[in-house]
Amino acid sequence: MVIRRVVAPRIDFSALRRELELPTRFPVAAQREADEAATAPPGAAADRTDIPFVTIDPASSRDLDQAMSLTRRPGGGYRVHYAIADVAAHVRPGGELEAETWRRGQTIYLPDGNIPLHPPTLSEGAASLLPDVDRAAVVWTIDLAADGETVAVGLERARVRSRAKLDYVGVQADADAGRLAEPIALLPELGKLLIARGLDRGAINLPLPEQDIEPEDGGWRLVLRAPVPMEDYNAQISLLTGMAAGDLMLAGGVGLLRTMPTPKPEAVARLRTAAGVLGIDWPDGASVGQVLATIDPAQPRAAAFLDHAAELMRGAGYTAFDGDLPADPRHGAVGAAYAHVTAPLRRLADRYVTEVCLALHAGTAVPDWARTALPQLPGVMSGTDRVASAATRAAVELTEAVLLEDRVGETFEAGVLDVDRVPAPPATGATTDAAAPAPVVRQSGKPARRPGGTVALDEPPVRARCEGDLPLGERVRVRLVTADPVARKVLFALD
Repeated sequence: MVIRRVVAPRIDFSALRRELELPTRFPVAAQREADEAATAPPGAAADRTDIPFVTIDPASSRDLDQAMSLTRRPGGGYRVHYAIADVAAHVRPGGELEAETWRRGQTIYLPDGNIPLHPPTLSEGAASLLPDVDRAAVVWTIDLAADGETVAVGLERARVRSRAKLDYVGVQADADAGRLAEPIALLPELGKLLIARGLDRGAINLPLPEQDIEPEDGGWRLVLRAPVPMEDYNAQISLLTGMAAGDLMLAGGVGLLRTMPTPKPEAVARLRTAAGVLGIDWPDGASVGQVLATIDPAQPRAAAFLDHAAELMRGAGYTAFDGDLPADPRHGAVGAAYAHVTAPLRRLADRYVTEVCLALHAGTAVPDWARTALPQLPGVMSGTDRVASAATRAAVELTEAVLLEDRVGETFEAGVLDVDRVPAPPATGATTDAAAPAPVVRQSGKPARRPGGTVALDEPPVRARCEGDLPLGERVRVRLVTADPVARKVLFALD
C-alpha cells in the first residue's frame, strides 16, 4: 500500500555508481557464456510442468526466482510446491561467468536501473521463471500438518512452467475480493498459520515502512510503503523453505547458514523500558515478536518503538560449516536455523546452498565446486551486503536532499523516531558552551555533535537528523536547516 508519495526533479544517480565502484557491464567472455547458456537445451530433469505454479513479485520485476503452488493434503494439512530458478544449470563451474558473479555477489538496486548478478539474458530471460515457458528449476515439496508443522521435505531438479506473473498489489486486491488464483488460494490461511508458529518460537518481524524511489513524469517520486499482508504471507513460504534447507544441512553436517545472534536480555530490557516511555503495552510473558505484531507503524509512538526494536536485529551474517556444527546455528529473528536458498538469480550464496541441499537430500556427495566455495562465501556476501545497503541509503539520501533543497527555512510536521542517548559526563578539561542553541561538548578544541535525534516528516516522507531537545515518540514542528544534494545531507532543527 502506498502511504505517501511526492515527486522530485530529475536526478542523476550515476555519481553513486562511480562512488561505489559498481560495474557497468559484463566482461565479454562472461556475457558470451551467459548467451550460450541461454540458448542451450535444458538438462535432464523431472517433468513438473503439470503443477500450476505462479510467481508473486513487484509488478516491474523480471528476475523471477520463485514460483509456488499450494494444495491441501488428502489426509489434512498442506502441501507446498516451491520452484526456485536453477541457476547452476546455466552457470558453468570454473568459467568466466562464475568468476564475475563472485566479483558482484548480489544484484544491486538503484532507482535508474539495477546492477545484476547475472546478465539479463539469464536473470530476466532464460533462467527467470517467467510465465508460459518451460524453465529449469529446483522444486521443494514441503508437507505440513494441519498445525503447520513440517512433516516431510522433497527436493529435485525439474522442468516447470509458471501459469502467471502476479504482483503484490494485484494479489492483495484479489485476496480482499475473495478471488485469489487457485494455486495461491490457501496463501492467506497458511501464511497466518506460519506467522503464528513463528511468534510461538520467538520470531521477530519488524513491520517497517520502506522508502522507495520510482520514476514518474520525467522525474522521481519518493514513496513510503507499508507491506501488504499478502507480501508477508508470501515471505513465510520463503522462510519455510529456508528453514527446511537449514535443517537439511545441519543433519548432513555441511552447509552455509544465515545466522543472527538471539537478542541479549539486556537489549530486550532496554526495549521494554522504551515501551514504557512510549506508552506501548507489553503484556506479561509476551515475546518481542508478539508485541511487535500489535504495532501500527503509522502512529508516531509506535514508529519510534519500531525504530528502537531495530537495534535488536544486529549481527546478521553467514556461517559456513563442514564437519563440526556451528555453536549457535540459529537466526535470532527467525527463531530457528535458516539458510538463504530462494533467490539465486539475485544472490550468489543461494546457488551453492541449493547444490549442497540437492546432494544431501539425494544421499550423494556434495560437488567439490560447491563444497570448496562454502568457507569463502561469508566474506563475499558480507562485503556485497554492505555495498547494497550503501547504495539504497545513498539513493534515498540524494533524493531527499534534491527534493528539499529549495525549501530551507520552512517548517514541517514530524514524529520523533529516536533521540540521542544521554552522553556521559564530560572528561576532565572539557567545557560546555552554554550560549549555544543546544548543548555542545568540546574536547581538545573539537565540537561534538549537537544533541538531537531522528525525525520522520509527514509530508514529504523524509527521515533525517534533527537537532534539539526532542521528545521521543511525540509530534513536533521542525525547521529545515540544510538540504545539500552534493553532500547528500538533510538536517532539521526543533522549531
